[in-house]
Amino acid sequence: MKVIRLKNISNDYFQMAWNLYEDAFPPEERKSLNDQTYVLQNENYHFDIFLMDTNQFIGFILWWDFESYIYIDHFATVKKQRNKGLGNLILNKIIDNNDKPILLEVELPTSSINERRIKFYKRIGFKINQHYYDIPISKSHQSRLQLLLMSYPNLISENEIEQFIENFHPIIFKTKK
Repeated sequence: MKVIRLKNISNDYFQMAWNLYEDAFPPEERKSLNDQTYVLQNENYHFDIFLMDTNQFIGFILWWDFESYIYIDHFATVKKQRNKGLGNLILNKIIDNNDKPILLEVELPTSSINERRIKFYKRIGFKINQHYYDIPISKSHQSRLQLLLMSYPNLISENEIEQFIENFHPIIFKTKK
């Protein structure tokens, strides 16, 4: 499996990844194309795509490398490649190449697909933090979105979550003006 870090939207694989991004995540959890273009300029942000040895696109992971955490923003594999262990391989590549705690968000377990996602992350070793957690919505007509924050390898405290929100949400959720 090959990994390519995209630095701009002109890369040949970007459109495939963007189509998957729009298909895999609800609108309230996605960045606009303008905001994505803007955030790609941040050195801490990684837009990594994964290819089979045949250069076939299989998925992406969008993540931030902060001084105290790795934060996985979005992660998806193409439908044809799901349930083949590739998602596990991709996440383990991130885990194995970093020694910082890893955070990611999941939707509340209100549907079978959301429950399956949570179980997937738990099998890898992520823990669900039971503290209230929400993210700002970039569209002014919507309210904040409540999610669950999962962490690897250990749970984090409510204070650590508050510090994460205070220090990193302004960076993660900053939009292009």
